[in-house]
This record gives sequence, structure tokens and C-alpha cells, in this order.
Amino acid sequence: MRIAAAWSWRLLLVGGVLAVVIFLIIQLRLIVIPLLVAVLLGALLVPFSQFLQRHRWPKWLAVTVAMLSALTVVGGLLTLGISQIVRGSDELAAQSLVAWEDFREWLLEGPLHITETQLNEFVAQAIASVQQDSGFLVSGALSVGTTLGHFLAGMLLALFATLFVLIDGHGIWRWIVGIFPRRARAAVDGAGEAGWATLQNFVKVQILVATIDAIGIGLGAFLLGVPLAVPIAILVFLGSFIPIVGAVVTGALAVFVALVYNGPVIALIMLGIVLLVQQVEGHVLQPLIMGTAVKVHPLGVVIAVATGSLLAGIPGALFAVPVAAVLNVMIIYISGGSWKGEAGPPPTEARSPLWRTVPQRPGYQRGE
Repeated sequence: MRIAAAWSWRLLLVGGVLAVVIFLIIQLRLIVIPLLVAVLLGALLVPFSQFLQRHRWPKWLAVTVAMLSALTVVGGLLTLGISQIVRGSDELAAQSLVAWEDFREWLLEGPLHITETQLNEFVAQAIASVQQDSGFLVSGALSVGTTLGHFLAGMLLALFATLFVLIDGHGIWRWIVGIFPRRARAAVDGAGEAGWATLQNFVKVQILVATIDAIGIGLGAFLLGVPLAVPIAILVFLGSFIPIVGAVVTGALAVFVALVYNGPVIALIMLGIVLLVQQVEGHVLQPLIMGTAVKVHPLGVVIAVATGSLLAGIPGALFAVPVAAVLNVMIIYISGGSWKGEAGPPPTEARSPLWRTVPQRPGYQRGE
């Protein structure tokens, strides 16, 4: 009983602290989410910037090229995919009308035996429902506008924070380590280095998974003769970085295009391909490949995604795996105790995981 009581109050204390931290993160999500996005972008771009600097590129030029490369790739993919969809929008609208007429004829002459009067009544009821809910639609539009404003502000904050990670990641990390007591700085620095390496592996594997999704669905659309296969593949690639919503929206788009242009049979086959690719991603790629890369058991990956979705929705699902992986590696490193025997330069100066190539500052003293 004494042991149970001792563990109980400690677990309650830890649980209370975690609850407060999670509550603060949710309340400050408009700031926390862009910062987490910046950290993920930094994990991808910092190695590229360091590679350029090792080949005698000036620091400002390496940072500029890294940022512009990321913006160019993402912007180019979005522009290519959206432009092709917009270019074919007129034909898509015309095909949609043809598909609706065929569906209407099937309803009237098919096994359901729906009459013209019943169909007109259904359409009239749908129009009346839209008119009655006009106030709700207006408030929804205002909500979308507010969300769009938050998205733009968050995107600017993420780009701004990413730029500072590339420019002065070493200084940022040294400041974070300096917050801790001197005896804990070696442990924090080594754990941060291990966590940073794991985060870089996560970003690389996430890009690999998104590429496999895009190739699977895009190739399926191409083999079935579905138009707009290239923009569908591009949108699938970009949507794979947004859990749940990205896969649903891009998959629905592929099925809709197949239905409009190729008919219900091809649309059903396209739906099967989309579901197959998503099932392979969710039950094979994410748990096995991602779990191996970030050193988290596949069951832990699934539980982390489910918990993140429950606590914070889509952002929680997006950041659940990298956060769990980084915490797992950092805790294992600290509990291992290998940092206790480290000697030499102070860890905050010698091994910054965000920027390892920054030279040692003259006059730096241990414990400063």
C-alpha cells in the first residue's frame, strides 16, 4: 500500500503537469502549430544548407537557396496541379452535366422507378433547404474567412521561423539549453542531438510515403484512362502530408473525375485503388517504415496518431508521430546515462543539433 500510494501521488502530479501543458498548447495552437511546421521544415532544409556551406557557399546564399528551393518545389507542384485542373474545368463542367443527365435518366427509367414529379420534388426540397439555411451559410462563410486569415498568418509565421532556424539555429538551441541547470545541460544537449536526427529521418520517410501514395493513385488513374492523372498524383502527394483530410479530399477528387469521364464502373475501380493505397499506407507504410525510421514500435505509431487525433484533431495527427519519436529517443538517451562521462568543450557550444557547423565563439568559457 505504501508503494502504491507513493507511486499514485507522483503519477497524479505528472499527469496534472501534462494536462496543463496540453491545455496551453491547445489554447496557443495558432502559434504552436506554425512553430512545429517550422521545425519540420528546418529538419529538411538545414542539412541541405549545411551541404552547400561545406562546398564553400556563403551562409546567406546557402540559406536563401534552401528557402527558395522549398518554396519553388511546393509552389511549382501546386501551380502545375491547380492550373491543369482549372484548364480542364470547362470540360469537367460539361462532362458533369452529361453525367447528371445520365444519372437522372437512370433514376427515371431504372429499377427505382422514380417519377418525374418525385425527382422534381426532391430537387425543390434541396433548394428550399439551402434557402432556409442561408443564415448558416453566411456564418459559415465568415468562419471560413477567419480560418483563411489564421492560415495565412500561420504560414507567414512558419516561414519566418524556418528562416531563423536556418540562419541561427545554433544560437536558438544554445539559448534553449542554457535555460536548464548546468548539470543538466550535457544531457539536454545530447538528447536534443538524438531527437534532431530522428526528426530528420521522419521527414525523409514522410516524403517517401507521400511519393508512394502519389505514384500508386496516379498510376492507377493513368492505367484506367482517367483524365487529369498528373494533377491528381500531385494533389495526392501534397495531401498526404495532411492526415485524414488530405487523403479523403484527394481520393474523392480522383473518384469524381473517374465517375464524370469514365462512368460508374471505372469510378468503382478507382475507388478500390484509392482505398487499397490508403490501407497500405495506414497499415504497412506508416507503422513499419515509419516505425523503423523513427525507432518507435508500429503499435506505438498507430496509438500516437489515434491519440493525437483525439486530442487535437488534424494537427494532432500530423505532429503525433514526430513528437512521440523525438520524446522516445530523448528519454532513452537521458536514461542511458552516457552523457555523464562526457568531457571537453561545453555541450551547448560543441554539438548543436540545429547547426553543427558553426565555429566556436572566441572567449567562450565552460558554464557560460
